[in-house]
Amino acid sequence: MDIAWNSDGLAPCVVQDARSGEVLTLAYMNEESLARTRDSGEMWFWSRSRAELWHKGATSGNTQKLVALRYDCDADALLALVEPAGPACHTGERTCFYRGDMDLTPGEALATLERTIAGRRGADAGGSYTAKLLADPPFIGEKVVEEATEVVQAAAGESDQRLREEAADVLYHLAVLMAARDLSLEDAFDELNDRRR
Repeated sequence: MDIAWNSDGLAPCVVQDARSGEVLTLAYMNEESLARTRDSGEMWFWSRSRAELWHKGATSGNTQKLVALRYDCDADALLALVEPAGPACHTGERTCFYRGDMDLTPGEALATLERTIAGRRGADAGGSYTAKLLADPPFIGEKVVEEATEVVQAAAGESDQRLREEAADVLYHLAVLMAARDLSLEDAFDELNDRRR
């Protein structure tokens, strides 16, 4: 990969969660940090403020395992798809982009849902519907069947809004079912990608 480094020998690198698609941070790489990233399988960057190489997570433990590395059409910017082991931001936030217009976009819904489900694991089943489902896997399966039936009924003659609502119910219950088996929707997405090969 021949990168068109800028006059300082750097290129911006957008770091994205490979599973959810969320942008985690923007950092800079140089030739050496790129080589170390490739060799180690974890993200290395060039700190412009400290003028030194840094291994993401070396002190915090919040490393980023490299899944794929891409570059843009001009070869002057990189995209790193990673598996984060903890927050990306030095503030402790999951992403460095936690300020500004924070209304969720449709593309963020499934990742947010899965984090919410994970947070309900072990919670009081009396105070959380999700915790109640996680405590009773056969019940989750029944709910997936029930909601799938309601999607079919809505598609057969109910409003578009009703179909949206029922489809959301199926996705929610399916995500809980997968979580109960220590799987995620990513596992289903991987299966879909495997079928395209």
